[in-house]
Amino acid sequence: MIHYSLQCTQAHEFDGWFASSAGFDAQVARGLVECPVCGDAKITRGLMAPAVPKKGNAKRAVAVQPPAQPQTQSMAVTGEQVPAQVRAALQKLRSEIERNCDYVGDQFAQEARRIHEGEVEARGIYGETTPEQAEALAEDGIAVARIPWVPRADG
Repeated sequence: MIHYSLQCTQAHEFDGWFASSAGFDAQVARGLVECPVCGDAKITRGLMAPAVPKKGNAKRAVAVQPPAQPQTQSMAVTGEQVPAQVRAALQKLRSEIERNCDYVGDQFAQEARRIHEGEVEARGIYGETTPEQAEALAEDGIAVARIPWVPRADG
């Protein structure tokens, strides 16, 4: 998943998550992305600084099974803070990923390709990858999801 800072023609800023840059372009062209404040469908990407995670708080990428139908949904969150309910859901998701998937570290992109090409047994994996690597995987038909890696609920 790719995270974009978005802006409408009324200068409202919000965030969106998309499967790929092509997915973003297609959804905007079809009018599927709207400003959560005013409903404007004329959306552009805003300026973004690269996210450099602090040690121990890196974003993880997770290989998942391809969806039965193409995804056309995106999530927008406004403001600086993640709502408590969203944070709790992300903490639960992290717990499930850690319990059910193999951690492959910075070899995520390589291992996801090996799984996709049938070189190793299919399984859930998670680890670190760059936005460029995640986009390249998605463009090659390898389903991945980038998620915010929030601190553990018990931490």
